[in-house]
Amino acid sequence: MLPNAKLAELALRAREVEALMCDPAVLADRARLEALSRERGHLLPIVEAHGEWARLARQVEENRALVDDPELGAMAREELPELEARVDALARAIRVLLLPRDPNDERNTLLEIRAGTGGDEAALFAADLFRMYARWAEQRGWRVELLSSSEGAAGGYKEVIALVSGARAYSSLRHEGGVHRVQRVPATEAQGRIHTSTASVVVLPEADEVDVRLDEKDLRFDIAASGGPGGQGVNTTNSAVQITHLPTGLMVKCQDERSQLKNKAKALKILRSRLLEIEQARQLGSIQDERRSMVKTGDRSDKIRTYNFPQNRLTDHRIGLTLYKLDRVISGDLDELVGALVAWHEAERLRQAEGSGAGP
Repeated sequence: MLPNAKLAELALRAREVEALMCDPAVLADRARLEALSRERGHLLPIVEAHGEWARLARQVEENRALVDDPELGAMAREELPELEARVDALARAIRVLLLPRDPNDERNTLLEIRAGTGGDEAALFAADLFRMYARWAEQRGWRVELLSSSEGAAGGYKEVIALVSGARAYSSLRHEGGVHRVQRVPATEAQGRIHTSTASVVVLPEADEVDVRLDEKDLRFDIAASGGPGGQGVNTTNSAVQITHLPTGLMVKCQDERSQLKNKAKALKILRSRLLEIEQARQLGSIQDERRSMVKTGDRSDKIRTYNFPQNRLTDHRIGLTLYKLDRVISGDLDELVGALVAWHEAERLRQAEGSGAGP
């Protein structure tokens, strides 16, 4: 059963929000208008889904009343199974929409990819993963800003950190965190043998300045010449910035920009997001750092997903999903995979809520 009283309250609130957004006083207050706009964006899908559910539920009742009608009974009986299935599907979707929202869902995303076991091949795989996410982000109209990178000896990335900005970027990417395993013949393999390598992915919500306030006395700034490829100008310019957060020991280094100020701004952005992660874990009473749970040891046994190139196969081990279109996925076609992960996560949340008696 749906909580119709709660749904009626939400419908009333949606009408109130619509009216408030037309108020001249609200229109002049940008912060309040943005807050109401976000609330409206949350309420409308629930209200619209419930309206469609109510319409179909009435149609089901009408068809049930006609099953014995000599003229319309056959048609009513034929339509009933599909109508009932649509009503049940909408009811489940509404229960999912009513689950408590993660306050981070609407945030931009800090995406960190690091080479794991496998040497040069792991760095090349890390670069493949970064391109995969960047292409998918581009398809969705998101912006990808490279914050920090460290190249491998044979190419690829030992580490790459980027900010992904766009609508619901974090809620879409959050399930990508973990150890990714690749099985393929590396470009450096002369005898054609298949190698297994890994790369770790960490997904963090971007922290705003108001979320994490940094005290200058808690920070140590170290300036050095940027390293890595890029020509004489990069290697001789003292533009690399390393920031150490003294209370936690966290260190962040950025060197991709020629400007020391730009590298400092990017390093602070990364540091804030990592500190926000720690604070949220503390607030939730978690004794383990979420970053460690995503990355674990970086060993092959910790995999969440396997990319098997010889068989063009991708397997996500958490939900038991296997797709034989790895060539398309690695080129940025992530919709089916991410959609399945989001659906699985929502089903788990709904099952837990209903099992605990705290369902909507």
